[in-house]
Amino acid sequence: MSFKGIIFDLDGTLLDTIEDIADSMNQVLSENNLPTHNTEAYRLFVGSGIKNLVRKALPESHRDEATVQAYFQTMYNLYRENCVNKTKPYDGITDLLDDLAKRDLKLAILSNKADEMTQQTARALLPEDYFSIIAGLTDEALKKPNPQKALQMSKEMGIDPKEVIYVGDTDVDMQTATNAGMYAVGVLWGFRGEKELRANGAQKLISHPSELLGLL
Repeated sequence: MSFKGIIFDLDGTLLDTIEDIADSMNQVLSENNLPTHNTEAYRLFVGSGIKNLVRKALPESHRDEATVQAYFQTMYNLYRENCVNKTKPYDGITDLLDDLAKRDLKLAILSNKADEMTQQTARALLPEDYFSIIAGLTDEALKKPNPQKALQMSKEMGIDPKEVIYVGDTDVDMQTATNAGMYAVGVLWGFRGEKELRANGAQKLISHPSELLGLL
């Protein structure tokens, strides 16, 4: 297969965002006298948007919709102000993007992170000129693994979905790739592990960004 485009997940794939996410949510919890979580726990909370993360981080007694919405808004505002404090590209990502930019490939980012923060973190920490499209979550109904946004990106780039590599680090990403008919690549440096990625449709696993070049 000759691939013509790559869609990347953001958190856990291009950027290591976990500390800023954990710090922000733990501050919200601490200020409300609720139990906090270690950073590793947040690796299981991320992947389905900030509101879902807030729901998982709250005690079960605080998960009614009105309470979740209130804490979500607090978390959203705090994280927006602190989303690039400790966040950085994973080792090898900048070199990978430099190499891909020299090839005849279309690149895009699709995240379940709120669009505002997706734009903010990607543009602050990655060479935005390399990407044809950068998109985060604007509508809960379109949240991954719904493939609609991925398919829309493919259409906008003028590429058949079968000619697109979808790169991500969670079950949601692999499901999105499968649902969109794209080639699913799971990364082992992100927030989840090999077992989850394989179980959800990963067609290839890579342990370093440079290994992606072997598919081209």
